[in-house]
Amino acid sequence: MPSETLGILLISGTHERAHYAFVLAAGAASLGRQVVLFATNEGCRALCADWSGLADAGRDAGVRAHGIAGIGDLRESATQLGARLIACEAGLRMAGIAPQALLKGVEVAGVATFLGAAKGQVITL
Repeated sequence: MPSETLGILLISGTHERAHYAFVLAAGAASLGRQVVLFATNEGCRALCADWSGLADAGRDAGVRAHGIAGIGDLRESATQLGARLIACEAGLRMAGIAPQALLKGVEVAGVATFLGAAKGQVITL
């Protein structure tokens, strides 16, 4: 029986929450779960090619100094393992982010797309 899709809703634009969203995404995908990460508002900054616009982005160096994977590595792992990344169209506008600033492969869609894909557990950060 296939496992339920893990939906991750990232609303916050802080490094701490974005980092953990990708910890969850990579971890679940590594266990064979389908994962859809939907970012909205300031959380969309985590899906930008340059995620340094996250609040407290400098925290990533400390995370890596403790031997923990940083956002860059976690994003790469999650996408290589098949996690689906979606940036909210309205959230991008609210945060003033152009779709061209997003990481390659990130979809731009609305909440209906996320809800249709997240057929199981949903975690909000």
